[in-house]
Amino acid sequence: MVEKKPAPISPFQAWILATRPKTLPAAVSPVLVGCALAYRSGEFNPLVACAALAVSLLLQIGVNLANDYFDFKRGVDTKDRLGPTRVTQSGLIPPATVKAAMSFVLLLAALAGLYLVFIGGWPILLLGIASILSALAYSGGPFPLASNGLGDLFVFIFFGPVAVCGTYYLQAMHVSNLALLLSICPGFLITAILVVNNTRDIATDAEVGKNTLAVILGVKGSRIEYLLLLIIAYLVPMALVIIGTSSLYLLLVLLSLPASYSPVRLMLYKNGTVLNQALAGTAKLTFWFCLLLSIGLVID
Repeated sequence: MVEKKPAPISPFQAWILATRPKTLPAAVSPVLVGCALAYRSGEFNPLVACAALAVSLLLQIGVNLANDYFDFKRGVDTKDRLGPTRVTQSGLIPPATVKAAMSFVLLLAALAGLYLVFIGGWPILLLGIASILSALAYSGGPFPLASNGLGDLFVFIFFGPVAVCGTYYLQAMHVSNLALLLSICPGFLITAILVVNNTRDIATDAEVGKNTLAVILGVKGSRIEYLLLLIIAYLVPMALVIIGTSSLYLLLVLLSLPASYSPVRLMLYKNGTVLNQALAGTAKLTFWFCLLLSIGLVID
């Protein structure tokens, strides 16, 4: 039997790969929660919400392109890579082109963010500058955050409190205690996505000196971190209901629990490329959790 060769990837497909669409729910989820909080307090602004979503998506795509480019330039991505195809390392798109696309996307994010700065003033300007600098510093620069055990912390900060509270602040012009508390949920769940990614790559990252938190903690420690992130994310809305801060509608998030079974099982008992399924599963879990949380807030 003649073995079939894989179909060649078109330039369009290569650029879709470069944007890493499976990671984009991480950009949408915290904005959803921030908008639902604004709706709950009677201050929802659809135009601001759309602008915040656009900036979040552009920043996520910019980060993906930056990781693709900088990890290739630093020799982190090799032929032994277990994760999804990286377009620079695989030769699908020239490094200079990926770098130019990264710069263009981050410029678009900055331009879209100008409207948000006009709405929210200097606090949003500072958050925007910090977000772009962190996007570049995550894999690039003299002290890459991802290679020095700080990736998890920065992902939590920018996908949790910054994204949720920033979205809420742009519409309400203040930050509530509820927004701060609920920002923990998407922050921890999106960090859990990163934990799966880095646990899969422990061996290959350690070989090239990329000291992610997963490399530092090891497989067992990373699995414990993953479980704790998920458990705390579910405990936060439950605690808010118990103490009477929010209504029972917040418990709608429990409907997403069945979606956690497969990624948790894979994360706890499997290694290697099969963790790509756990990665996608955790991203889906994050989206469903945040969507259900948002619905609960809107009904409340």
